[in-house]
Amino acid sequence: MYRGPQAPPQGGMRGGVGGRQIVLPDPADVGQLVVRGATNFVDDTKSSRGVILLDQMRDYNAIMNTIDLQAEYDASQDYYMANQAYRASKGWFTCDGLCTRNKRRMEDAKYKLDLIRQEGLARMSDAKSVAGLFSEIGVGEVQDSFWSYFASGKQFAKRQSMWDAMFMGFRSMSRDENILEYGLKLLMQVLVNFSMGLIVALIMFVIGLWSIVRSYQPNPVVALLFFVGAVCAAFSFVMTYLFAIYGAAAGGVYGVLKLAETNARAQRLDQGRQQP
Repeated sequence: MYRGPQAPPQGGMRGGVGGRQIVLPDPADVGQLVVRGATNFVDDTKSSRGVILLDQMRDYNAIMNTIDLQAEYDASQDYYMANQAYRASKGWFTCDGLCTRNKRRMEDAKYKLDLIRQEGLARMSDAKSVAGLFSEIGVGEVQDSFWSYFASGKQFAKRQSMWDAMFMGFRSMSRDENILEYGLKLLMQVLVNFSMGLIVALIMFVIGLWSIVRSYQPNPVVALLFFVGAVCAAFSFVMTYLFAIYGAAAGGVYGVLKLAETNARAQRLDQGRQQP
């Protein structure tokens, strides 16, 4: 019996195949399902990452606690005492029987100290491999290394600039140079010192970075990605710092030159007015 057209179910009927109705869900329901699934996935990921990080930190601390710092301290003290005894018994160009025995003791103490340090470094490397290269420990160690070299580079530039300012001042007084010429020469020397100090610091950081990366025992792909990313970040920061210094110096020189030009123009106008 024909009952007339029936109302489509909720969500709407879009057609049929083989006498069967195809019902598509409502778009609002689809959006809710997608949002709910994505939210659950993010929550599950966060919780699982927290558990992994907690386990990693526990394993990292457990391995680090196995390093015998007291044994290394005792070995270093023995090596220091043996080295002092050897130096005290050694002559300028000769070494008698007592000196030879002290030298042998010093070499034995150094050998033991090196073995203890190698074992400690190996355990530390195992602990780092548990934490991972991209962990807070790995990234923090690389950041500390970079900031240490960066501070050393700036300290070198400041110390060298201080000596340059003193000696350039002596030469300027002997040549009767004005304060503007002395300031420009000193500014150029300061820029050169900062460029040399920071570029050398960057090179030293890159050289030491690979040893840090190797200590975490990563696979080659991860090691290469981390190394390239860290080098690019350090290079970008150093170049940005230098460009900022150059920009500030150029702006200061431009301001001084404009001020000198304005003063010279004002003096010429005054001289013109004073002439009859």
